[in-house]
Amino acid sequence: MRFGILGDTRAWHDDGTEVALGGPARRALLALLLVRPGAVVPAERLAEEIEPGGAVTAHALQSQVSRLRAALPAGVAIERSGSGYRLVIHPDAPDASDAVDAVRFERAAAEGRAALRDGDPRRAAAVLREALGLWRGPALAGLPDSETARTAAVRLEELRLAAVEDRIEAELSAGEHRAAVPELRALVDAHPLRERPAALLIRALFAQGGQAEALLVFEETRRRLADELGADPSPELSRLHRELLDSGGLPAPAGPPAPLTAFIGRDAETAELAALLGTARLVCLTGPGGVGKTRLSAEVARGLQDAGDEICFVELAALPDGSGLAQALLAALGLRGSGLQLAEGPLEPVDRLVTALAARPLLLVLDNCEHLVDEAAALVARLLSACPRLRVLATSREPLGVIGEHVRQVRPLDPAAAVRLFEDRARAVRPGPAPDPATVRRICAALDGLPLAVELVAARLRTLELDELAGRVGDLLAVTARGSRTADARHRTLRSVVAWSWDLLTADEQRAARRFAVFTGGATAQAALRVCGMDGDTLESLVDKSLIEAAGGGRHRMLETVRAYAAERLGEAGEEEPTGRRHAEHLLGVLDEAAPHLLRAAQLAWLPRTAAEDGDLAAATHRALAAHDPGTALRLLAAAATSLWIRGAAAPLAPRAAAVLDALGTTPPDGLGEEYAVCVLLAAAGPPPADGTEPPWRRCRDSAQRALDEAWSGERAGRRPAALLVWMLRNAGEPDPGAAFALVSAQHAAPEPWARAAAAFVAGYGPLAEGDIEGAERAFTEAVDGFRALGDRWGTALALDALAGLAGVRGDHGAAVALTDRALAHARELGALEDSADLLVNRGDHHIARDPARARADYTEAAALARAGGSSAGLAAALRGLGDLALLDGDLDEASRRYGEALDRIDPLWVRNLGNRVCCLAGLGRVAEARGDATTARARYREAAASVAGLGPGLADTLRLMGLPAGTVDAVLHAHPPAR
Repeated sequence: MRFGILGDTRAWHDDGTEVALGGPARRALLALLLVRPGAVVPAERLAEEIEPGGAVTAHALQSQVSRLRAALPAGVAIERSGSGYRLVIHPDAPDASDAVDAVRFERAAAEGRAALRDGDPRRAAAVLREALGLWRGPALAGLPDSETARTAAVRLEELRLAAVEDRIEAELSAGEHRAAVPELRALVDAHPLRERPAALLIRALFAQGGQAEALLVFEETRRRLADELGADPSPELSRLHRELLDSGGLPAPAGPPAPLTAFIGRDAETAELAALLGTARLVCLTGPGGVGKTRLSAEVARGLQDAGDEICFVELAALPDGSGLAQALLAALGLRGSGLQLAEGPLEPVDRLVTALAARPLLLVLDNCEHLVDEAAALVARLLSACPRLRVLATSREPLGVIGEHVRQVRPLDPAAAVRLFEDRARAVRPGPAPDPATVRRICAALDGLPLAVELVAARLRTLELDELAGRVGDLLAVTARGSRTADARHRTLRSVVAWSWDLLTADEQRAARRFAVFTGGATAQAALRVCGMDGDTLESLVDKSLIEAAGGGRHRMLETVRAYAAERLGEAGEEEPTGRRHAEHLLGVLDEAAPHLLRAAQLAWLPRTAAEDGDLAAATHRALAAHDPGTALRLLAAAATSLWIRGAAAPLAPRAAAVLDALGTTPPDGLGEEYAVCVLLAAAGPPPADGTEPPWRRCRDSAQRALDEAWSGERAGRRPAALLVWMLRNAGEPDPGAAFALVSAQHAAPEPWARAAAAFVAGYGPLAEGDIEGAERAFTEAVDGFRALGDRWGTALALDALAGLAGVRGDHGAAVALTDRALAHARELGALEDSADLLVNRGDHHIARDPARARADYTEAAALARAGGSSAGLAAALRGLGDLALLDGDLDEASRRYGEALDRIDPLWVRNLGNRVCCLAGLGRVAEARGDATTARARYREAAASVAGLGPGLADTLRLMGLPAGTVDAVLHAHPPAR
């Protein structure tokens, strides 16, 4: 005998023939007894729910029970039990309840879910399909609207939906994503506020290459949750969104440093800070050096990261001053300072940060702010006021002094925790029995429980006995052991311990350790041996004694407290200048080794290697300038320039380049003319002087032009071919860019193949300006072929983008999309979010007339990437595209809003914004025209025309090249006032 309530209520004999149950009352009675097979249902409830609000008497109920008994076969009984009834199915069978389809469904659904958890998606999918096959319609269909039936039906339908989601997840895990997309779209439409179907749809779309569509689903889900529930997406959905963006080129922010040793003694503080950061937007950890602020902040950040929060950990100790603070944050977020076109536009680094973080839920950890406290306070205040979802955790020896700051003083370890820390570090250097607890307590008390001091002293157990160690520490710290334990006293304690540990080093170890202080960003073992004149045993000994630590990735570093002390000893020994020279020569060797590979197929492998030296590059150029040696600084900057340009990381070095030019004047040093020109280009990457004076790079530009002309004249090949292309890109917007274009175009026969490809790329703009599309296409194609043959993604992306633009002008949108896709792939490889956003907008523009859904996905993804990359221009372009779509849909309010948002982000003085400004103004004109407001429409068209008057071969051609519809071009031309 089998029963079914997953649909209308039915019963079947074992041979499959259906049981005639009778009318609705008997079916309702059976269904209510089947909801929980074998459970007693009170007679009063049965009477009420068979006919809600009716007057079913006890006698009438008994009559219905009798008739149902008669309809059921032998072996199935309806028993009277107390004041109610229960259904007994095959009382002698152990699994009699399996006769009910709902029971079988629940068991199979649980089995399928378990198989999915156990990593067997194919079995899970098969079991779940079988379970879902039991359903014939809505649960308990046809029953009167009673509380029991309603509650049971809702529960079963929820289980059914969960089983469907489990089955689809299993199919996705088994690679069956294509068939799942239509079903998931229907599920999302039916349950718009349920996050799991949206997450599964995002996964399915991405699995078949639809990243843009997947991002669109996330954005629509996020908006629905916010509009209807006032809620953010769950941590799981937010995590999926970040993974999706990461896979498309969005860099992961710098995470907290990996722990090298166990974290001891601060569990309560860690929990308290994690809870505080749930409500507070700015928390500052204060305390003396060596008390453990950095380690505590890293542990808190790591715990929140494990819980799903996005973290960016910024180490500021190596920054010499506050001028590079905003750039350091951009670098830690993994964001470029400029796009592949090397045109930053009007955005200052702080503005780019605001754009990138405006809507991003992020915890920003700023470690070691004490030497930058004024600049850090100003930047934090600006970011917190402009970015409502941002939180900041700072460490500093003094509070930042920002309104709303929660200050928590990090205190030394309590005695028990200090002892555990000592014992843990002692075991690392001297395995064996635990040291005497009483002696350890005396040592830790003398050290004020300062974690760094405890670690430095414990490391000495490798060579000293515990009693001897206790005596030496006691004698050394006798003076600081007396009196109050203020922060200043603790700082003296730590310094004394560092000095004591230093004095125990051999002469060779001291020499190596003080020389290591020139490495602000850490060093490989090979670099340390070469610059510091040490051998491998000395390096290993310094690591054993905790003066140097292994930082991962084959690199070593000094804790900042120790490095500061070592730097003082370096100056006292008179070795700062010679060690600095060796450090600079080492860096030049690393950068020169990388140079041949940066414009070739190994580009992606070598860029991270050069990026790892950015901190030391800044320190080395600063040191050279301080030593009045601008020539060394010039050589360093020129050697690093190609990597900086490709990575969009030139802006932080612009002040150094400007200082070099100030020191050198307008005359390049002998033999370094090309390096001088590169320095001019690097200086141009920075903002103009705040006092309004002429920037040094402008004063030096003519000298740089002559130097490049000489370096690349005739058959001569310069050392820095990338400078040719950058010189053209930087000078293209100048009033007279002819000399820059001529310099590059003359390299068609250059011995350097990358220079030849660059020359072909530049040559394409000549025929383009004259309207010769075919000639431009030949030149750009030659450039693509040349760059691609070398394996260079940078030049290839630029040339492919130019070719795509030509295809769009010809009306060949299919070719334009294909070329844009290729350029986009290279831009993503290089982490160029700004360029990726621009290319997605271009692709959306090519799609919009033929496939508006794809255009919407492209514009939405472009907006997400532009926000993440801090590109207000890219965001404006994406919003303009969404405005075009709204206008196409006839949603005039939405179109007007999108165009207005875009215009708010467009600087009208920046030439790269011009096209989007014109399109937004013209779009607003079309909105006004559709509303019947001819006056406003005419005014908007006049604004659009005035923006481009005098550009290009003619106003009409210029407007058409910007992609404006023919009708809009005619309207703008008609509204344009006559020339005066």
